[in-house]
Amino acid sequence: MENPLSVRKPDDAFAIQTFDLTRIFGKLVAVDGINLDIKKGELFAFLGPNGAGKTTTISMLCCLLKPSSGTALVVGKDINREPYKVKATIGISPQDTTLSDHLTPIENLELIGNLHQLPPKIVKERARELVETMGLEDRAKDQVRKFSGGMKRRLNIAMALINDPQIIILDEPTLGLDPQSRRIVWKYISRLKKNRTILLTTHYLEEADFLADRIGIIDEGKIVALGTALELKTDMIDTHTIIIKAWNLTQKTIMEMKEKYEDVQITDGTMTITDKRVDFKDIVDYLHNAGTIIRSAYIKEPTLDDVFIRITGKELRE
Repeated sequence: MENPLSVRKPDDAFAIQTFDLTRIFGKLVAVDGINLDIKKGELFAFLGPNGAGKTTTISMLCCLLKPSSGTALVVGKDINREPYKVKATIGISPQDTTLSDHLTPIENLELIGNLHQLPPKIVKERARELVETMGLEDRAKDQVRKFSGGMKRRLNIAMALINDPQIIILDEPTLGLDPQSRRIVWKYISRLKKNRTILLTTHYLEEADFLADRIGIIDEGKIVALGTALELKTDMIDTHTIIIKAWNLTQKTIMEMKEKYEDVQITDGTMTITDKRVDFKDIVDYLHNAGTIIRSAYIKEPTLDDVFIRITGKELRE
C-alpha cells in the first residue's frame, strides 16, 4: 500500500493535516480519503448534514477511532503511531455538556484537571483563570445546577482548556441556545483563538460565518467545498436574486417576466427574480417602462445557506 505521506509532505505551518483519511463501517464509507490542511492559529468550521462524516473525522483526529486507511498529523504527531501524544495536545468540548451539577465551576474544572494528572497548584491556577476568561467569576461559588444554558456551555468549553491544549475541538458549542446566548458564547470563543487552533462543528451557518477563518463542507464522506465564507459565497453562487417591491404590477408584466427569467415569484406586491443571467438595471428599466411604480429594489447577497444547499442539495439540519 502506498504511504499516504509520500504524496503530500508534512508542513509545520499546519496544526492538522489529513492524508487520504478513510473510515469504513461494513459497506458504508463514512469518511472517504479526506485530505485537509488546517493552519496553526486558525478557527476552522466543519459543516455537513447529519451522517456526512463530521463526527467520524473528529473521532479519528482525537484517536477515539482508528482509520481504515490513511492517517493524520496533529501538531506533527501521527494519529496511528502516537495516539497518546496526540490526545495530550487536544482539548475537546463535546456536544453534550459533561458537568457535575452539584459542583461549582471551580470544582468542575479542578476535577478535570486532576483527571489529566496535572500538578495541584497548576490545576488551581488554571481553574481560576478559566472561570475569569469565560466570564463566570461572579458565579464561581454557585453550583452549576443554577446556571443558565449559555453559562453551562461556556463552562463546558473552559473544561476543554484545563490542560492548556494546542488544539481545541468544539462540537456544536451553542446547540440549543437562544440567539442572544449564542452570541455571548461566540464572544468568548473569539477570545480563545490566540496561540491556539480551533476546530468547530456547528449546525448554525451564521455561527460559521461569524467565527471561522475558513470553512470546510463535508458531504457523503468527502470534502466538497473549502475556503473562507466570502470565497464560498463568491465562487459557488452564480445565480443572482433581485427583490423588488412595487405597486400596480400587471398580469401582463408578470407573465413577460416569467417568460424571460428562470424563477419569478410574486407575494403581496413583492417580486423575487432568480436567474443566472439576471441584470439589475435591465429589470428596473423594464418595469419602469411598463409603468410599474417601484417602491424598493435590491440584490439579495448570497448566504452560506445558499452555498450549502447548492453544494449538497440538502438543508443543514437534514
